[in-house]
Amino acid sequence: MTFKATLLPSNHSFAIESNETILEAGLKNGYTLPYSCRDGVCGACKGKVLQGTVDHGKSNEHALTAADKAEGKTLFCCAKPLSDLTLECHEVSAVKDIQVKTLPCRVEKMVKLADDVMALYLKLPANERLQFLAGQYIDILQKNGKPRSFSIANAPHDDAVLELHVRNIVGGEFTHHVFNEMKERDILRFKGPLGTFFLREDSDKPILFVASGTGFAPIKAIIEHALHIGIKRPMHFYWGVRKATDLYMLDKIAEWEARGIRCTPVVSDEKWEGRCGFVHQAVLEDYADLSGYQVYACGAPVVVESAHRDFTTQRALPNESFFSDAFTFVPKQ
Repeated sequence: MTFKATLLPSNHSFAIESNETILEAGLKNGYTLPYSCRDGVCGACKGKVLQGTVDHGKSNEHALTAADKAEGKTLFCCAKPLSDLTLECHEVSAVKDIQVKTLPCRVEKMVKLADDVMALYLKLPANERLQFLAGQYIDILQKNGKPRSFSIANAPHDDAVLELHVRNIVGGEFTHHVFNEMKERDILRFKGPLGTFFLREDSDKPILFVASGTGFAPIKAIIEHALHIGIKRPMHFYWGVRKATDLYMLDKIAEWEARGIRCTPVVSDEKWEGRCGFVHQAVLEDYADLSGYQVYACGAPVVVESAHRDFTTQRALPNESFFSDAFTFVPKQ
């Protein structure tokens, strides 16, 4: 049976099936409700049922007490509807709404994406989930060394594991460890989510994504999130690499193209059948006026800085419509 859930004070509403939790239905319909463990233990998703009735599900009695229930409260990660619902809930709409945590994780899987790029899939403890915005990053905490920052490459709705794309940097202590010593089931610690690089969903402007190298990772997360929540804005993704063999996850790009996203790979250091040169220059060649666009740029600092300079001075892109994350291979400030 299908019911209707309405969130206050936003007045957002969505359909919810009798066999799905409030959190599942909210996330499925593009409304980011607060959560952490998704297992009825932490209480981060607690909200109030103003009208209607719910089945509280498997909620832990410490996270949802008898007094809470008497006040009309429930845990959105466990509660399922028994009627139409009106709920009091503060929706997550900005970085300030998300809790930064320090957590352990296990290396669930390692997949070599290119000669010098490794995908790490990190599994959190059974009673933990990390709430994040698509595009944010985490800091891997090393025992004897500075933290290392890596963007989360998966979208928030697909958070069973955290996906990182790690480039093997010459002289990089952590990346050397990843490529030469790390094994599946190794334990790491991280802090996150961090950063303000995320999709601004309150705009209707068309979007240009500009990435270099593993700057692909946060752009992947943002695109998958945008597709998941049904954003219809035109999107064009430019991806700059040095060699054609540096391009990876081409099946994923084909999926995006099938769903209407334009994708333009650009190779800088060799001739190939596609676009050649610098990635931000390809954007300049294709777009004479960026005054009505938003740009999301990620990757090497020289790429991000060049894109910002030339897009704003030569193509009339408003400064406030440029969002970026520069990869410096050191902890971000």
